[in-house]
Amino acid sequence: MAGAEASISEVLARLVAESSWPDLAGQGHEAKRSILNFFATALGSCNDPAVTMALATLTPLSGPPAAIIIGRDERLDPLSAAFVNAISANLLDFDDTHPETIIHPAAPVAAAVLALAEVHRCTGRDVLTALILGVDVECRIGNAVSPGHYARGWHITSTCGIFGAAAAAAKLLNLPAEKIAHALGIAASQSAGIVENLPSAAKNVSVGNSARNGIFAALLAQNGYQAAPRAIEGPLGWARAMGDEPDLVRLTSGLRQSWEIAGNTYKPYPAGIVFHAVIDACLKLRTGLAIDEIDEVVVSGSPLLLARGNREVRNERDARVSIHHCTACALIVGAAGVPEFTEATVFRPDIVAFRQKVKAEVDRSMPDGAARVVIRLKSGQVRSETVTSPRGSLSDPLSDAELEAKLRDGLRQGGSHWDGERLIEAIWRLDELADMSALLHHPARSGSAAATRRAR
Repeated sequence: MAGAEASISEVLARLVAESSWPDLAGQGHEAKRSILNFFATALGSCNDPAVTMALATLTPLSGPPAAIIIGRDERLDPLSAAFVNAISANLLDFDDTHPETIIHPAAPVAAAVLALAEVHRCTGRDVLTALILGVDVECRIGNAVSPGHYARGWHITSTCGIFGAAAAAAKLLNLPAEKIAHALGIAASQSAGIVENLPSAAKNVSVGNSARNGIFAALLAQNGYQAAPRAIEGPLGWARAMGDEPDLVRLTSGLRQSWEIAGNTYKPYPAGIVFHAVIDACLKLRTGLAIDEIDEVVVSGSPLLLARGNREVRNERDARVSIHHCTACALIVGAAGVPEFTEATVFRPDIVAFRQKVKAEVDRSMPDGAARVVIRLKSGQVRSETVTSPRGSLSDPLSDAELEAKLRDGLRQGGSHWDGERLIEAIWRLDELADMSALLHHPARSGSAAATRRAR
């Protein structure tokens, strides 16, 4: 570690300050995939009541409307736009996932990067560079405090996402290493978010705050604010206050040689990542199965699976983190897309009744992210399927074409007038883009009412 004397903030600040596009170009394609997925998920919820309420709350308080709200016509100041876009990207539980930490990297970091990049007219390479570095910072800090941090109830996307947003924002602002270190220390004082709020929109508020406050931390550092050198790992610092002593070996392992974005994954289902193996197993078992012949379904998995998903389903958000609902949708509907987690499906009488047939059991021999589904029929016959590498995982990743399809689906489901094809094309050419505002200023489809209004 530049050695043992350097603080976490200093080590990561040097990484951010000293890295440039030539060092990171090999990760460029994965960064584009992450941005593509970010837009897909944000577009899918751009007109959700939670997004509309956030806009209604912030609009009267916003500064000059300089940054886009994804999928909509409204604009806000960069901090407020980052807040709303991070909420939108995280709302459907459909965003990217770093398996080692269960951090959803892009929501806090990409939201911060795009808001600043639009205002400062940054290049596409600037955006990709800042995103890759921000993801590396948030996930390395997450590695250092996992799994104890999340197990204590801290929502790790929010609590670590702010460090990634601060680092990415500081990179776009061209801050020197000393000020980047201060930005990370300032971020440590604003880190928050609890797992208990997962079934509510309050979870998304902390994700929005991580994007907004990450930018704020970088701006404060730019203007001379300072933080304690060991604000993250000190005796009374962030890591010990919110978990255990950080594992510095995990934090610095492969620094500058490997990048955490290379281990990012993208969801095929808008549900908690630990439920994807459950869904895959049920979809495999469904072939040739008569639903009315099922007597009981037993879902087995690690303690994490049950801790996250063995719950009563009272609303749409509960359904996204429910073993019972994921099982019912996959077996009865044969799908687990956005419509299967809406109120209409969550409260369908046959779905509600079938959830009562699902039983969850702990199997400590199974790794996190795996699941076994056993179906017992009324005839006494038993059918079983075990999935250890679900679709969308590092072992079975979504293709570029599937991510493009996900964006088109999000566009349609979210009811946005944006031009999806132009957006997809621009994202794949991001490293050639001289000014991000060219991508973000005119996103409406030609011929749409919004585009016509803008042309006038």
